[in-house]
Order: sequence, then C-alpha cells, then structure tokens
Amino acid sequence: MNETIRSGKTGARRGVAVLTAAAALAGAGALWGTTTASAAPRPAATHTCSASNLRVSLGRAEGAAGSLYETVRFTNTSKSSCALRGYPGVSVLDSAHHQIGKAATRSGRSYGTVTLKPGHSATSVLRTTNGPIGGACDKPGSYLRFYPPASTSSITVPAKWKTCSHTFQVGPVNTNGAL
Repeated sequence: MNETIRSGKTGARRGVAVLTAAAALAGAGALWGTTTASAAPRPAATHTCSASNLRVSLGRAEGAAGSLYETVRFTNTSKSSCALRGYPGVSVLDSAHHQIGKAATRSGRSYGTVTLKPGHSATSVLRTTNGPIGGACDKPGSYLRFYPPASTSSITVPAKWKTCSHTFQVGPVNTNGAL
C-alpha cells in the first residue's frame, strides 16, 4: 500500500484509489474488530467551573474619570483545572438578600476561554459612576451575587455596593483586568 502518487491524471487517480482502498480497509477492520493502527487518545476536555469550584473575592474599589471600578477575582478551589468563558451575572442585594435595581449589563468587550489550574484566579471588573452623575444612586447594597459564566448557581459575597446614574456594568472573565 505504499503507492507513490504520481503527477498527471492517471497517477492522481491511482493515488486517490489507493487512499480510498486504505480507508475502506481501516473501516472494515473497525467493523470486524481488527485494526492496523491506533490513534493517540484525545486529552480530556476541561470542564466548566461551577459555583462550587470557585471562591469569589473583591479587590479594592478605584475611581477614574467619573467612574468607580471594582475588581472581582474568581479562584479555582477544586483539585482539577476548570474553564470560564464569558460574562458573570452580577446583582446587588440588600441585607435580606433581595435584589436592588437591575442586574449588571455586559461591557461588550470580546472574550476567550480562561482555563484555571487549581488555586489560580481570573478577574472581571465591575463599573458604576462615582456618584449621581446624570441620575440618582440606588440605596447601598449589603451583598453582591455572582453567577459564574454558564452557571445557574450563585455565589454571594458581602459588599457595600451602590449603583449610581443607572450605570452597572460587568466585564468578561479575563486574565488582564479589563472591563
């Protein structure tokens, strides 16, 4: 079956015929339980990080150009790698765990998949205005509720957060601290 593919129509047809015959024999071998070659096993896909695999913590709030930014850190607490892709869901809760105002809107920034080894972290950034610039502020919350990307379970973190001017944005999970 070591046929050399020659140039020209006849040689090309013969090469295609040899390749087709080899594929048919390989398929027949699979049907009858015999194989002539084995493929390397595929690596297992990294599972999506769930709320139970993550610890969420907040960084220090910083202001710039009329905005207030808060870094959110997602740390993998499991014993295996997991992946995050996209935007977390975020809402502000009062002391009785009732939602205040609307959930955060997405910043619109593009994103990729972030794979977290055990103990490693990725971040997302929250943004509101630094006071009532163009609108009133909601009452301050006591907690922030986070839904990791692709998760229906949440993580609640104590936080004094106040949304102002109807501006509450979240950036995608990433490794460079971008909104």
